[in-house]
Amino acid sequence: MNDPWFGAWRPREDAAYRLFCLPYAGGAAAAYRAWHPLAPAHIQVCPLELPGRGGRIADPPISRLRPLVDALAGALTPFLDRPFAVFGHSMGGLLAFELTRTLVRRGLPLPAHLFVSGRSAPDAPDDGRRLHDAPDAEVLDHLRQLGGTPQSLLDDAELMELVLPTVRADFSVLESYEYRDEPPLPVPLTVFGGDADALVSPARLHGWRRQTSGGSQLRMLPGGHFFLHSTAPTIMATIADALPPTPPGTPDPRTAAGSGAPVA
Repeated sequence: MNDPWFGAWRPREDAAYRLFCLPYAGGAAAAYRAWHPLAPAHIQVCPLELPGRGGRIADPPISRLRPLVDALAGALTPFLDRPFAVFGHSMGGLLAFELTRTLVRRGLPLPAHLFVSGRSAPDAPDDGRRLHDAPDAEVLDHLRQLGGTPQSLLDDAELMELVLPTVRADFSVLESYEYRDEPPLPVPLTVFGGDADALVSPARLHGWRRQTSGGSQLRMLPGGHFFLHSTAPTIMATIADALPPTPPGTPDPRTAAGSGAPVA
């Protein structure tokens, strides 16, 4: 039986690392389609399909972060039997962070590395904008300004009528989020930002360093809010550097010694 969170396939048993990828608001697992050929052989890209999009378009979207993260944690638990990492862009970055916190609270295996992209630090002040219940025209204008939605889609009234409930639910996830102070994550963290991102300035990224005790780095890349598409090869190269072919603590058949620690 297919797992709805993974679509028509399941994580491989032979992958040295599984890279679970979470989408931006309104996005689907297909946002990471181009990543599969970019990944080295030891990393399996595992995009997650949230309810209300892609192959799950008929499933009601979830409009609050806590039940969405709880559902994600439950879906991933059977696949945490080998080293893994988590990547998320924009809304997906917040989900990746809170998912890792949930794994800590549940005493489950933790990611070898957490990658957050295009998302302000979770304790950064909210900009106060509310879109989940705004008029359609305002929501569409916001999507148009972000530049991640094809104009042909924005101009298709019938298709947007189908998509907007999921977009609104995702905005509600973000706008209802309340940061809770918890101990820093014992996980290395890499944060990606776009140097022309009008939504998330570099100043809103620096606070991520407070969320980890495992070391952090900030990488600024060229592009606006959806820089992850144009810079996918660079992002994947950074991910590969942080996830060595032989995970730490795993015997290397060539040297019979453990590999180095992840880049922090």
